[in-house]
Amino acid sequence: MNDLTLVFDLDGTLVDTAPDLVASTNHVLDHLGLPHVDELSLRPYVGHGAKHMIERAVGPAAGRMSRAEHEALLVRYLDYYGAHIADASRPFDGVVPLLEKFKAGGVRLAICTNKMEQMSRLLLDALDLSRFFSAVVGKDTLGASKPHPDALLGTIALAGGNRRKAIMIGDSSVDVATARAAKVPVIGVSFGYTEAPVQSFAPDVVIDHYRELETAIGRLLPA
Repeated sequence: MNDLTLVFDLDGTLVDTAPDLVASTNHVLDHLGLPHVDELSLRPYVGHGAKHMIERAVGPAAGRMSRAEHEALLVRYLDYYGAHIADASRPFDGVVPLLEKFKAGGVRLAICTNKMEQMSRLLLDALDLSRFFSAVVGKDTLGASKPHPDALLGTIALAGGNRRKAIMIGDSSVDVATARAAKVPVIGVSFGYTEAPVQSFAPDVVIDHYRELETAIGRLLPA
């Protein structure tokens, strides 16, 4: 696997960030005097970003707010989230030992996320995951974000990898669409944040746990 590059999505793929993202949304609802939302109901929408989560949680009242009010709520959300980014967020089961094994084996590891780069690095630092990754690409890093293929291709290049020996791992339709556009094989994880099962997005392989990842990689790159 020495020439292999693995590019991971972050939220819902490597790290279960939903608890802190939902807590940040509820912080905004507290400001508005609205009732909290529970994690289970908001979890499928985490992958759509903070703005969408806030609008979903606020409900019909969001449609009556001005652009300035929406922007102020987003700032409040991000300020809170930045200060509580890893209160309850944790890597999914099996992630850390697998990253350690890959890193020791010479596999290039990278992150390609639509989370802002600063927030991504803050989260990775807080969870002691930064040490594994040769490149961390956020929504604002390259001037192109997923599903544009340049987001993934740029990530692979920054990691020193080769598109022909790279695999994307993600949980959403956006991750699959990005990989398809970049002509890179894609593995879907079934435990992420989606409104529909990841199988419905037709990734090349689906895994239910990280213990299955090496076998999945072998199926895609048998050589």
